[in-house]
Amino acid sequence: MTKRKQIALSALALSATLLTGCDQINQIATDIATEEAGKAVEEWPSPSAPEESPAELINTNEIGSQIEALTVKGKAPMTNYKREEFGQTWEDVDRNGCDQRNDVLARDLTNVIFKQGTRDCVVLSGTFKDPYTGETIEHVRGGGKVDIDHVVALGQAWASGAQQLTEQERTWLANDPMNLMASDASANRQKGDKEASAWLPPNKSFRCEYVSRQIMVKSKYKLSVTKAEKNAMIVVLNSCPN
Repeated sequence: MTKRKQIALSALALSATLLTGCDQINQIATDIATEEAGKAVEEWPSPSAPEESPAELINTNEIGSQIEALTVKGKAPMTNYKREEFGQTWEDVDRNGCDQRNDVLARDLTNVIFKQGTRDCVVLSGTFKDPYTGETIEHVRGGGKVDIDHVVALGQAWASGAQQLTEQERTWLANDPMNLMASDASANRQKGDKEASAWLPPNKSFRCEYVSRQIMVKSKYKLSVTKAEKNAMIVVLNSCPN
């Protein structure tokens, strides 16, 4: 073999070694990125399953300690608030094949009729006992009588710390079944982005669960309360049977 061929073969061997090393480095980097992404996912607050009743998930023994642990501070400005900051409307964050709006309708309504061919994902109609007003509503898809309310309104969440969350965490907040409930459309719009010191359900028998859910959501996503809001919550809690 000529010296020129030996040099050429050596160069090819070196190139192959370097390429292999690059592939290994790239693979290591990919593995690390995947592992870190997995850790991040594990650290996100996990929404409860849609079929679980939020009332059953409320631990009355923890509500008092949770509200005391909440940070008390003034509202942040609504600067840069947009619904889009909380991800796509009605995601399927629990990956059950149905979006969260229909999950909540299926959970909160009775006598539910689903659209055929949707694997029981699209709710066409059902009977709804509205917890905000105590009224019974016959829901029909597109009828405009029933909304899906965010118990901690997204604008309120933004002003109490959600702007410091990641986009993924805000998406989970906006689609967490604990923070979602079917409601009378008129009552939902009266509520708007108000917190507990500015609005409570007209149906007084539901106020304990309503305030408890707000406390749990704010605790879960590390949101703050104003002094007036906390005082209003405490007044409600003091009237609760438990």
